[in-house]
Amino acid sequence: MPVMVVVLCCLAIAYRYYSAFLAAKVAALDDNRITPASRLNDGQNYHPTNKWVLFGHHFAAISGAGPLIGPVLAIQYGFAPGLVWLVIGVCLAGAVQDMLVLTASVRRDGKSIAEIARHELGYPAAIIASVAILFIVIIALAGLGFVVVKALGGEEVKLPPGMTVTLPDGAERPLPQPKPGERDFYTLPPGCTVRYSDKSAASNRPEAFTVSVPAGTPLFAQGDIPKALDEAERLADRGGGTTVIAPVRTATLPAGCTQVVPGSSWGTFTIACTIPIALLVGLWMYRIRPGQVVEASLIGGFLTLAAVVAGNWVPGSPLERYFSLTRDQTIVTLGVYGFIAAVLPVWLLLGPRDYLSSFLKIGTVALLVVSVCVANPALQAPPVNEVFLNGGPTFPGQIFPFVFICIMCGSISGFHSLVSSGTTPKMIEKESHIRTIGYGAMLIEGLVGVVALIAAAALPSELYYAINVPIDQERRYQKQLDEVYDRYGVKLPPEANDPAHAANVDAPAHLDLGKVEEKVGGESLRGRTGGAVTLAVGMSVVFEQAFRWLGVTGEWLLKYWYHFAIMFEALFILTTIDAGTRIARFLFQETAGRVYTPFGRPDWLPGAALASAVVTGGWCWLVHTGSIMTIWPMFGIANQLLAVMALALVTTWLVNHGRGRYAWVTIAPMLFVCSTTLTAGVKVVLIESGKDTTVGYLNAGLTVFVITCVATLLFWSAARWLTVWLGWGKPDGTPNPHGAA
Repeated sequence: MPVMVVVLCCLAIAYRYYSAFLAAKVAALDDNRITPASRLNDGQNYHPTNKWVLFGHHFAAISGAGPLIGPVLAIQYGFAPGLVWLVIGVCLAGAVQDMLVLTASVRRDGKSIAEIARHELGYPAAIIASVAILFIVIIALAGLGFVVVKALGGEEVKLPPGMTVTLPDGAERPLPQPKPGERDFYTLPPGCTVRYSDKSAASNRPEAFTVSVPAGTPLFAQGDIPKALDEAERLADRGGGTTVIAPVRTATLPAGCTQVVPGSSWGTFTIACTIPIALLVGLWMYRIRPGQVVEASLIGGFLTLAAVVAGNWVPGSPLERYFSLTRDQTIVTLGVYGFIAAVLPVWLLLGPRDYLSSFLKIGTVALLVVSVCVANPALQAPPVNEVFLNGGPTFPGQIFPFVFICIMCGSISGFHSLVSSGTTPKMIEKESHIRTIGYGAMLIEGLVGVVALIAAAALPSELYYAINVPIDQERRYQKQLDEVYDRYGVKLPPEANDPAHAANVDAPAHLDLGKVEEKVGGESLRGRTGGAVTLAVGMSVVFEQAFRWLGVTGEWLLKYWYHFAIMFEALFILTTIDAGTRIARFLFQETAGRVYTPFGRPDWLPGAALASAVVTGGWCWLVHTGSIMTIWPMFGIANQLLAVMALALVTTWLVNHGRGRYAWVTIAPMLFVCSTTLTAGVKVVLIESGKDTTVGYLNAGLTVFVITCVATLLFWSAARWLTVWLGWGKPDGTPNPHGAA
């Protein structure tokens, strides 16, 4: 609670004073200027929009996976580094970038930062910026999409070959559940004992789980005793002196086995419902009852909440098979939705859906803030985790510079510059709205990052790593994990194992994986890497603890909050994917328009459809072939390099328009982000190229390409600044006729 109060005070002071300085002195916002939304109103992309509706759209578009997942993954380094970076970064870097890019775009007819580069630096710079941004945004969308797939889609977690599973006493051997021509599935009961290798210690799996094996491979073969079989399986007949072999209760897994985790039908159903609800709200505000924003908001808010509640009844019903999607089905569905949202008019689906989503997003974040203050959970994670300072299971690489790459969107995100120069500037009604929308929305995203960090840090270390360590990697990290548990784990007295002395066993500090899986309705949580499941568990524990303080208790509570959190995360990220795909479509059309003029028109349907198809196909392919360990670092580096590019271009815009004396507000964060990102980029290239795989070389090549483009544009911008500051050129961009003199 004290952490939350201090953070809220810092954000309030930054908005009250620093954003006012930026608005009055640096950007010089003026409502007398006619915005492009009014001057170029076409009812399609340019459309004057109510300030708070646009705030909702902008916040929904910029707030994706970053502020939710990054802080959760960074907990392996401890909570203090991420907390400090979130607060300082959002106030002095992220919100500054968003607000000034939005201002520059509004002054340039709502054009993208690539077009801003053309106006400020010339055509060659625009081409470099366009190509780099297009690559970066596809990588960013892949990172966002991957988290949605992890939260909603079913997945198969790899199991190490040679792993042994011993059934508990009294349990019957499971029978295979075959699928013709595919694989056999075995559902193992709670209480199984597993060994991940011959050299690892046995551990208990308190949850039931399903194992997928190659078709025709028996998991338990009668009379076939594996070498790792416990001696208790050999029963001696004392009377006759003979040895009787008991039925085999231990299985050794062959290569190619996986643990099957079903998709979230509740979350998928609720998110699917928001699409027709958004269409209704858009039609209500602009066609049925034009201008009636309050009416549309009430209708949309009520229907969205009703969809959340109704989703509770989908699991176990006949509808479940339609909404419980596999990983590949989720990727295809996500791609189809992104394509449709990018092509339809912005007022019909994208704007109202993001506005509706913002109700749920901001409402849930506010509820989390209040719940943290009420529950006041202890931070179980250490301030600095010395065991994983050089990298660990959730994120590879040392604490510097990778903590700044792991946590990006909550502090500063280059992806935001695409929204601030994409859909939002085309809908700004008055310039004074830029301060609230540009700076204010970013502060709320920083707050999202802080509450996500607190929710994850409140989980016991044993529970956090049980979820975040891949099952097939447990042996690799076991020694370090034992050290973490010894240093930072919950220390219970010996008598705590005696049920007669058990007290406060449901406290968050005492929760283990088995208890949590039981409380959330039998969900399998072990090895669910990626951060989405960890955050859902952390949020649900904080909510349950806060409501318990208010007198609301029950076993159903944690289950409800867990599924609500999964749905919330997916909805949070999905609104960024649809806006991001639309922005990438604009970028593609702008670039292709230089070759074939009709492509440059945003309202030309064939061009819009082709550009949207190329973009969605690109990021869907990356999601299909990647993993969180490959996509997230590459996403972080590409995202931060885009922030460096955006800050460099905004600095050039300030210098060219005679406001170079304020360039320090963008140069300082640009230099810091540039130093951390380039250092991380070099390390990631070495890691990826060392894998000696096609995907590894592709990831390394993309990273090198983006670094080269951004470095070129950065030097180009710096040359322009020096040209003006040394008096060799005028601030408006024309050459000085008197030369150096």
